[in-house]
Amino acid sequence: MIIFPAIDLYEGKAVRLYKGDYAQMTVYSEHPEEIAADFAAQGATHLHLVDLEGARSGETPNLDTVVRIRKESGLFCEIGGGIRSMKTVETYLNAGLDRVILGTAAVEDEDFLRKSVAAYGEKIAVGVDVRDGFVAIRGWTEQSSLGLMPFCRKMAEIGVRTLICTDISRDGAMRGTNREMYRELSENLNLQITASGGVSTLEDVASLRKMNLYGCIIGKAYYTGDIQLKEAIGAAK
Repeated sequence: MIIFPAIDLYEGKAVRLYKGDYAQMTVYSEHPEEIAADFAAQGATHLHLVDLEGARSGETPNLDTVVRIRKESGLFCEIGGGIRSMKTVETYLNAGLDRVILGTAAVEDEDFLRKSVAAYGEKIAVGVDVRDGFVAIRGWTEQSSLGLMPFCRKMAEIGVRTLICTDISRDGAMRGTNREMYRELSENLNLQITASGGVSTLEDVASLRKMNLYGCIIGKAYYTGDIQLKEAIGAAK
């Protein structure tokens, strides 16, 4: 299982939200490229980036920061947050990002999703953000009527290979990850599933690895020191 340490970006800074609430934001560093370099030094090979401003605006306000992180860290970088047009997909991929994550657009614009997958294949992932069993959109600010499992099955039918599934109620809350949700996804879908939200102990990491998940995102637990990244990478193996 691959460990994806996370950097959430807002105004060029590395921040974390509590349960997706922009009003509850903690700034961890004004130099996120230094955090990425530390990830690499601890043995990370992959990095999960989120443009929190882009998630709301649909633009790429942190593009320069993202490109700097990719170049200076040398890590495999995936990016999500407001990717709602082919132009934005191409902007990120042409800038050297390895994979882009569609969220709101995957829910609301199936034609765009299909065209993206047809053009870029495994470089397209879908972020499935879940609140109370339903898919949330627009930076977690709105709830859709789509149930988790039917939506994931539809993604598989379209040709999506990688899903990043986040339980919003656990994200940044340090309450542990939603193991039942990931077990259900793993057992019922032949997809690359990355777990996100609430991974706060090495036990969480080990339990997800046993489910044969593709990846696991570690966010707040790294920044608070509750998880040492090097140990998590070891546990994931």
